[in-house]
Amino acid sequence: MPEISFYVLATESTRERHLFACKLIEKAYRSGSFPYALTDTLEQSQLIDDLLWTFRAGSFIPHQIYTGELPAIENTVLIGSSPPPEHWHKTVINLSSQCPQNFQQAERILEILDNSEETKAWGRQRYRQYQHAGIMPVTHKISHTL
Repeated sequence: MPEISFYVLATESTRERHLFACKLIEKAYRSGSFPYALTDTLEQSQLIDDLLWTFRAGSFIPHQIYTGELPAIENTVLIGSSPPPEHWHKTVINLSSQCPQNFQQAERILEILDNSEETKAWGRQRYRQYQHAGIMPVTHKISHTL
């Protein structure tokens, strides 16, 4: 069973949510994990891809958008709207509105919610799905960024 953490931001800003995701991706990468950032659309994947280049001066995180082809380098962060490939399902950073497919295969799932009603409603639905699967997620209320 995966360890699931919900991060609930005080802001309603989607941009702040995406920036927080970049910070978590960077933290995971620096700890030797190569997460998969799950999004709803290719456009959202592109936004995260662009932000990973610019969110912090001097930061370098090897990453690419996953469209079905595995990267040439295994130690790469992948971003995509399809289910993560085998070697990238250990840590999933979920920015999508759905539970990751086959989420039981993950070791960790990091759910990032902003304080908008729509995002919180999706988050509540996923929280219940995890509970129904016998997993007790942990919630972190974030009043500031990492």
